[in-house]
Amino acid sequence: MSKTWYPVFNKTNLIKIIFTVCILLVVGGIWIAKSNEKAALKNEQTEVINEQAEASSEQAGIEDEELIAKNEQPIALKNNSDFALHVVDQLDIEKLKSYGLPIVIDFGADSCIPCKEMAPVLKELNTELHGKAIIKFVDVWKYQKLADGYPISVIPTQIFFDKEGKPYVPSDPEKMQMLIYSHKVTNEHVFTTHEGGMTKEQLLSALKEMGIE
Repeated sequence: MSKTWYPVFNKTNLIKIIFTVCILLVVGGIWIAKSNEKAALKNEQTEVINEQAEASSEQAGIEDEELIAKNEQPIALKNNSDFALHVVDQLDIEKLKSYGLPIVIDFGADSCIPCKEMAPVLKELNTELHGKAIIKFVDVWKYQKLADGYPISVIPTQIFFDKEGKPYVPSDPEKMQMLIYSHKVTNEHVFTTHEGGMTKEQLLSALKEMGIE
């Protein structure tokens, strides 16, 4: 004989079920509330980080503008190896010209007497004019290949390019003891050099004519 089972709900069981459901609803509500709080907190933290990043970027831009206004080098140039005095790897003249600054390259050697006399002058100018002009020193005894393609017959010899990347055109080449080199076929002006040592005043005079600001 088959029997059919009918669940029996008495008052006590019903109360237990309702109580359990209420507890689950309360726990679920608390969990949802905490999840929403965490999400809101995370969003707030993200917004704060973004605001701080924007503020830092704006501050860096302001500092660069202030440095430029004071005729000081922008932060981005401070650690740029292209502005280091000594050339030890390669001399990328086209890259140096791309900065739009006057360029002086001194080809010498650490052991020659006139070069030693010029060394502190070059160091001072490299520091004082950092970001305003490019002052480079090449030791041709240590790095002979770096002098290839340049008219170097004695040391020290300085080569000059104005801020437009063109060979410097001195106002009085004879008085300034400058040598002008032209292409033998096209007669195009390709180099302006000075042979022998130069004082700080002589270099500054040339740099001013080359467009230093």
